[in-house]
Amino acid sequence: MIRPPYLKEGDKVAIVSPSGAVAPELVDGAAEVLVSWGLVPVLGASAKGKRGRFAGTDEERLSDLQWAMDDPSIRAILCGRGGYGAVRIVDQLNFKGFEASPKWLIGFSDITILHAAISHHGIQSLHGAMAKALAHTAGNWDAVSALRRALFGAPTDFTLTPCSLNRAGEATGELVGGNLSVMYGLRGTPFDIQPKGKILFIEDISERPYHIDRMMHSLKLGGILSSVSGLLVGAFSDIDEDASFGQTVKEIIASAVAEYDYPVAFNFPLGHETTNMPVIHGADVSLKVEADGKARFEYR
Repeated sequence: MIRPPYLKEGDKVAIVSPSGAVAPELVDGAAEVLVSWGLVPVLGASAKGKRGRFAGTDEERLSDLQWAMDDPSIRAILCGRGGYGAVRIVDQLNFKGFEASPKWLIGFSDITILHAAISHHGIQSLHGAMAKALAHTAGNWDAVSALRRALFGAPTDFTLTPCSLNRAGEATGELVGGNLSVMYGLRGTPFDIQPKGKILFIEDISERPYHIDRMMHSLKLGGILSSVSGLLVGAFSDIDEDASFGQTVKEIIASAVAEYDYPVAFNFPLGHETTNMPVIHGADVSLKVEADGKARFEYR
């Protein structure tokens, strides 16, 4: 996988919103943070756009993202927010300019779609905080400061908080994943996961426990869960546990992979929380889970 060049002071960073509309003040706040890092924010036409729930029409958002991907003077692309909408334009993107001049694409949640598409072109990207977190840096300091370090060449290794459902083992592989619901929506498409030799990470928000069970079993029935080399489970936020189901969300996930022997680690510090630490999608990483539940994630 090709790793885009790390940033240096004076580099231009485009802010675009390929999915949902984002409050203009959050875009401005994110731009101020980029300036404080010595970078030059360039606001795309969609950055503050609004068309219903989207940041402009499909055509407007596509054109804006395509501009940011093609312009060789842009060295990174910060997505304004997730929400919904990238699936409506992803198949129309042209990657020739992006392949000729790779740059960091930054985002999570609905931006999982773009990470998946970029990885199919053999380029790494950055799963991490977007405009809201940068604008509210005080409440997201660890994640935002880690994002800055990652962009400038010092991605963070993690020691994970132990969990009783962790499964011991060691694995290496290419890190792929993101939002579980979004990945579920990509099943059977050209952007579906290619699982062999991959370490998969998942997170989600506001889903019913039985929906999570359905999605995990889709990955299982499709051969994804039997083929990966390891599983990292991030935050599953704003979810009401369902006593009638008989399992917690963590237990649902653990049971879906119970028959396999690769390492599994919960409490991976990313998702729809303030502890949304950046990780390089497509990077070669290692995962080691001890018998006592302690886990370590490192770049290789």
